[in-house]
Amino acid sequence: MNHTNLQYDQAISKCRDTFLKKTADYGTSWRVYRTISIVDQIYIKAKRIRTIQEKQVQKIEDDIKSEFEGIVNYAIIGLIQLDIQNVETEQLPVDEVATRYEEKISIAKKLMGDKNHDYGEAWREMSQESFIDLILAKLLRIKQIIANQGVTIASEGIDANFYDILNYSVFGLILINEGKHTQ
Repeated sequence: MNHTNLQYDQAISKCRDTFLKKTADYGTSWRVYRTISIVDQIYIKAKRIRTIQEKQVQKIEDDIKSEFEGIVNYAIIGLIQLDIQNVETEQLPVDEVATRYEEKISIAKKLMGDKNHDYGEAWREMSQESFIDLILAKLLRIKQIIANQGVTIASEGIDANFYDILNYSVFGLILINEGKHTQ
């Protein structure tokens, strides 16, 4: 598990670096996104990975790895937006964004550790295609929860789905870094 924790931290490091650099460049322009828009941004990235997997051809430069990194960061945006819960699009200072990012990663990493304990790191034997299918299914669940005005009867909420999407993406990054999945 210590090896997995180190790999998790390494995968997140690149995501965090990109996120904070873009925050410095663009501010928190993502504050205008509603939950459905964040879901659609993740959908675009997951659908692109699936298309590349199916066609086995890629025509633009961004590789699968960078798309997984983008999914991680959009999931973080979704989680931060759920916390803020206001329609004002005020700018957040970079240091506040960094703190919020770390809070979400800490929760996601703990969830990963708990699930790895119970599932025995089964994800290490999964295909990249399965990660994308699971992410797409989670996005459909979020869309249904939104359609239900956020009410669930027996299911996890939107935040739980964003955490799972984030962790599936990190698993994809770890397996790419190990050379077990395509980039």
